[in-house]
Amino acid sequence: MTVRPIRLFGDPVLKTPSAQIDRIDDGIRSLVQDLLDSVELPGRAGVAAPQIGVGLRAFSYHIDGDIGYILNPVVVEVSGDPEPTGEGCLSVPGLWHDVQRYPHAKVVGIDLDGKEVVLEGDGLFAQMLQHETDHLDGHVYLDRLERDARRTAMREVRESGWF
Repeated sequence: MTVRPIRLFGDPVLKTPSAQIDRIDDGIRSLVQDLLDSVELPGRAGVAAPQIGVGLRAFSYHIDGDIGYILNPVVVEVSGDPEPTGEGCLSVPGLWHDVQRYPHAKVVGIDLDGKEVVLEGDGLFAQMLQHETDHLDGHVYLDRLERDARRTAMREVRESGWF
């Protein structure tokens, strides 16, 4: 079991869009296992590859006891009216802010066999899909905050003991 350390806000890998996975090899299989091992810890809903220092389009999830992964995910559908949703992030420890998220989301990608995977859900699952694909696009949830809330959050980051 390899639980990889989580990269923190300020690390350039978190602001860089992730590359597509073009070939599934032992390195990708190892990455998926590390993502699964890293997301199993209590309190973790998802871990994106950039959060463990890898700039590839992959993430793992752990919602309501369901643990899985997806490679090359793309959000293909969101629905409902965006609503403020309390959110935190392993890469921004100790902060919690409301982010506008759609109540329903659908993501399409592949598994380690190259077969299509469709992840779709509401509520916390939809929030996780949006949050983790944001990481793969080079965004952290702070980027989605409204101006005043972002200013407050950035002050909290600067005053934190980890930044």
